Amino acid sequence: MENLFKRWHDSLTKTRDVTFGRIANFFGATEIDDSTFDELEELLIQADVGPETTLELIDKAQEAVTQQGLTRTEQLTNLVRQELFNLLDQPEEPSFSQKPTVIMVAGVNGSGKTTSIGKLAARYKRMGKGVLMVAADTYRAAAIDQLEVWAKRVDVPIVTAAHNSDPGAVTYDGIKSALSRNVDVVLIDTAGRLHTRFNLMEEIKKVHRVAGKALPGAPHYSWIVLDSTTGQNALRQAEAFREAVNLNGAILAKLDSSAKGGMAFAIKRQLKLPVIYAGLGEKLEDLQLFDRESFVNGIFDR
Repeated sequence: MENLFKRWHDSLTKTRDVTFGRIANFFGATEIDDSTFDELEELLIQADVGPETTLELIDKAQEAVTQQGLTRTEQLTNLVRQELFNLLDQPEEPSFSQKPTVIMVAGVNGSGKTTSIGKLAARYKRMGKGVLMVAADTYRAAAIDQLEVWAKRVDVPIVTAAHNSDPGAVTYDGIKSALSRNVDVVLIDTAGRLHTRFNLMEEIKKVHRVAGKALPGAPHYSWIVLDSTTGQNALRQAEAFREAVNLNGAILAKLDSSAKGGMAFAIKRQLKLPVIYAGLGEKLEDLQLFDRESFVNGIFDR
């Protein structure tokens, strides 16, 4: 467990050094005055926690100063850390109560979506689950090739179709194949960007709808992969996907490469989505179940 805490701490170095370290330094031995909350607000916005989270934290800090008679900035440290901790959910692994459990993964090209699917397959395989991949991003030949590479690397079966074929059809075939193979988990890769004559969100909706026809109740989980390095831009992407399908979780990819880890708070506060997994590095085992305690400690503690 200690090693895992260290991995979280190390992966959050950029977020800690560039943004939250400045917030930690701000909570030094200084008097609270009129400028305190303006400075704190600016630092929180720069840390990508989002405007809603920022205003909520400022209100609670001001309330604490008034009600508890706080006079020193270091007295606000525990309050801000606890409020940020409370904001996040502690996720659990999928229950796998359905067989197969169908997980649809969305995200724009370049977000780390296909890599995350590969690492999910490896993770679930280590848990003793039978996994099947479905390449429903049929509009990019490179996407199919990339997922096939991951399937071979992790040694799991994959259902594909020809370039430019119907993503709904390959989704249907993939789930039916999973049923016949008696596998535990189906991971569906979806399109991140389509040719101009197609509507991305309509295709995502179709994949979602067809999955339900192939297996009532599917997809059981719909997650979006967000590139941690893009900060607030990733939230705007997630908004568009959320309008198309009923997303119920997010995967933060490339967290170890980002100074914008504070977006985890904005994802929960603004999008109402829990962060399920986070990418802490390039190794197969570096996709980890999100741990809110390790995360909050990692962004503040040097």
